[in-house]
Amino acid sequence: MNTAWHSLVAHVGSLRSTLALFALLGAVIFVRPDFIALGLVMAGLAFNLAAAIVVHPAFRRRFALLVAHLALLALVLGVGFGRLLALDGRFELTEGVPFDGQLLNRTSGPLHRERLSQLQFTHHGFEIDYAPGRRRGATRNAVSWSDAEGRVRQAVIGDHVPLVLDGHRFYTSPNKGFAPVLRWQPERGEPVRGAVHLPSYPMHELRQSRPWHLPDGRQVWVMLSFDEALIPPERAALFRKPQVHRLVVRVGDARHELAPGEAMPLAGGVLTYETLATWMGYRIAFDPTLPWLLAAALVAALALAWHYTAKFRSAPAPRAATDGAAGVLPPASVQGTAPAATQMPPSRPLEWADG
Repeated sequence: MNTAWHSLVAHVGSLRSTLALFALLGAVIFVRPDFIALGLVMAGLAFNLAAAIVVHPAFRRRFALLVAHLALLALVLGVGFGRLLALDGRFELTEGVPFDGQLLNRTSGPLHRERLSQLQFTHHGFEIDYAPGRRRGATRNAVSWSDAEGRVRQAVIGDHVPLVLDGHRFYTSPNKGFAPVLRWQPERGEPVRGAVHLPSYPMHELRQSRPWHLPDGRQVWVMLSFDEALIPPERAALFRKPQVHRLVVRVGDARHELAPGEAMPLAGGVLTYETLATWMGYRIAFDPTLPWLLAAALVAALALAWHYTAKFRSAPAPRAATDGAAGVLPPASVQGTAPAATQMPPSRPLEWADG
């Protein structure tokens, strides 16, 4: 490699370039965390690490150190490539309703291949533990789905225990609440059934209302009314539905309070309050590079352990204490004989010089 190219590669692989790229990565994460910007910064870090491996001879002399840095290079490249393939999003699902592949919001890489329409599971309700002070504990969400052979499978998932379907990981989220189920029966035509996801409970305990729209565009305003303290703050409790409640329904000037199963006539049809269900908010994550990232991280850690173990073993032993060290005897004196350099000459009479 000629001098000009060596200087350029050394500059790219320098520690100053590494620090500048990490500062740029932090700025991208906090200012504009999109996949293209993250991918460009990750590519820069990969070039920085590759250049450092080329220009520093220590990597070629120490195999374990070279393996560790190659694993780090694979880790950086894997993170960047994973962001190009990744999908992150969230959605809400009514109790008893299957997932249809629709997300409320999503962030996906430019190379992500959409397969959500092929994934289906059904939410069958949940349990949530609350400690005193309304501190949310574990979430246990029952789900079911059909595997590739058509067999119905069941599982209980939570905030940290996912349902994994074709590499997609589905987790529960803190967002959950009540969902009144309404049915609109027009005078002519097929009935329309839908659920109103009320604001998350108990975070929005005093705002349990939301609008819903009929097929003809009219707005229906619904509010859940009950007097029970479902999650008392002074003691432990479970998330549950109210035992006695009413649904306040307003359409224009008409106002009714409905119990489950009751209906109210409106112009053009009948609106029926069927039942009170629950809804759960989910988050979805997909990144096919995660197993490879774990493998690269383990290889890097083991190689560094190998490198430092060999380095400490090859380090010179500490020097023995000298004869003048306080409280320490030289090895020969411990055996009962003084070293030759410290033996005293035989005694003899003093000699006086003439005059």
